Amino acid sequence: MIKFYHNPRCSKSRQGLEILKNASLDFETIEYLKNPLSKKEIKEIIDYLNIDAIDLIRTSESDWKEHFKGKNLREDEIISAMVEFPKLIERPIVISNQKGVIGRPPENIALFLKNI
Repeated sequence: MIKFYHNPRCSKSRQGLEILKNASLDFETIEYLKNPLSKKEIKEIIDYLNIDAIDLIRTSESDWKEHFKGKNLREDEIISAMVEFPKLIERPIVISNQKGVIGRPPENIALFLKNI
């Protein structure tokens, strides 16, 4: 099952959702601001994306600038920041078969879907 981590207020996320709908594939939409992710779920996403935790952070968000900018944080501390402030999580994210992609730009999703 494809999982789509979505923020409906984000234009890139809405574009990613359209790509998935147009692909006529079954997928589950997870609105992570309404249903915050656990540390375990975020760690899994990071593993599936094959990135460091900092690469999943939206460093331009005010919560990041206010609480974390300029600090030397460990991987676990960055994940904890995403649990506490879910808006920090980059979006959209598509996960399938223990692999994933960040949909920025949204075309990344279309490319990813061709390879699953």
